[in-house]
Amino acid sequence: MMRDILLRKSVIAFILIAAAGIFAPLLVKAPPQEITGAPFARPLWWKSGTLPAARTIDIRPGKTEFVWDKEPPAIFSLRGHITAEASADVRIKWISPEKEYLLSELSGSDEYWINSDGRDLIFKQAIGLPPVSRSVDHLFPSHGSYSMLLEGADSARLTLSLAGERQGLLGTDQRGRDVLALFFYGIRTSLIVGISATIAASLIGMSLGLAAGYAGGILDSAVMRTVDILLSIPTLPILMALAGIWGRGLWQLVLILSLFSWMGTARSVRALVLTLRESAWVESLRALGAPRSYILWRHLLPETAPILLANIALGVPGAILAEAGLAFLGLSDPHLISWGRMLHEAHSFGAFTQGAWWLLLPPGLGIAAVCLIFLDIGKFLEEKIDPRLG
Repeated sequence: MMRDILLRKSVIAFILIAAAGIFAPLLVKAPPQEITGAPFARPLWWKSGTLPAARTIDIRPGKTEFVWDKEPPAIFSLRGHITAEASADVRIKWISPEKEYLLSELSGSDEYWINSDGRDLIFKQAIGLPPVSRSVDHLFPSHGSYSMLLEGADSARLTLSLAGERQGLLGTDQRGRDVLALFFYGIRTSLIVGISATIAASLIGMSLGLAAGYAGGILDSAVMRTVDILLSIPTLPILMALAGIWGRGLWQLVLILSLFSWMGTARSVRALVLTLRESAWVESLRALGAPRSYILWRHLLPETAPILLANIALGVPGAILAEAGLAFLGLSDPHLISWGRMLHEAHSFGAFTQGAWWLLLPPGLGIAAVCLIFLDIGKFLEEKIDPRLG
């Protein structure tokens, strides 16, 4: 049976996804919260006509020339360090095919730190641009040869960053963060929440189901009435209320989901224990003086293990969808990266109206894929437990 499980396509797919969630973030150079490009930049591989990709140019003393044959970039940014004689006048000029702009004029010091962003109002006013305009439309009026002229400097470590409308394999989000890095970090959160909450709920349900099924009487009635009450309560409003009371951290979310997911396991385990407790071999154990705890944990628990594994596999999709739903409603930790949080932020910042499908499809397809994988694993385990289901 173990060999059949390991060779199943859904299990192989789960191993690959889990490996991507564990190792891929280690290969990402920048943390996922870091802004790496322009907001809503498309993926590099998407057919984008003349939309530019991100480009960086090192600026040295003198004239630095390059050719631009795309649409204007999304962001114009100049950062770095300049050293010069204290008596020298340092000028930074931007020369386009149509006009020349004096970006900075510096004097009175032997070193200068430059941090200019074309989106800043001060930058626009300094070079005489309208405050409500896009500076890149004036700095890049047409295709042709452009140059940055640095006069009066002895040395410089300046970088001209031209954030494009295309960035990375999955583009950028509304803040300019790399969607691929966010997607890989979201795998961790979804799997941790889904698997941890389901295992915790299964352990609770298994313990209560074993105790209720074997002991019977008042304990059995109390557990089953509790199950009936919890199953009759709408789960989502309770989860929303508890998330607001207990906090929005990862493990608070796991605790909340596990407390409202154990009822199905308890019912299944109780039903099996009810059929086993009157069997001949259990009666023989009682006649031999075996204590109740020994019978439960040494003999009845192994009998319920297959059902428990199937319930865990089938319960993970529900926990993942619940976490995604809470995150989409804004009830998760804003610092916690998850697929549901990605969808929430994409919806809140207008990804639908912007047509930014690259913000919606990766987390949505990721949630659907992981849920289908665990559903297939759970169905396979159910069929192995009861061949009549095949």
